[in-house]
Amino acid sequence: MRSELVYKAGLKIENRFLLASTMMRAVQKLHVNSRRTEDTLNTILAEIGESRYTHGNLPEVVPPPPIEALLVAPIG
Repeated sequence: MRSELVYKAGLKIENRFLLASTMMRAVQKLHVNSRRTEDTLNTILAEIGESRYTHGNLPEVVPPPPIEALLVAPIG
C-alpha cells in the first residue's frame, strides 16, 4: 500500500530528494506522540498525492559552471 502512496506522491513532486525532504518536514510538524509514525507518514504521502501538501517556493535551477579542460603535461 505504501508503494502506491509513494508512486502517487512522486507524480506530484518528481524530484526524489525534494519529496523526501518535504515528507520529513511534514512528519516533524504534524506527528502526534500518541500515533504511530508510520500512520503519520502514510497520511502525509496521501495528502501529497492529492496535492494538499507540497513544498513552498522552489529555488531557481541554475546550471553548474563549465569545467575547464584538464591540462596534463607529459613526464620526462
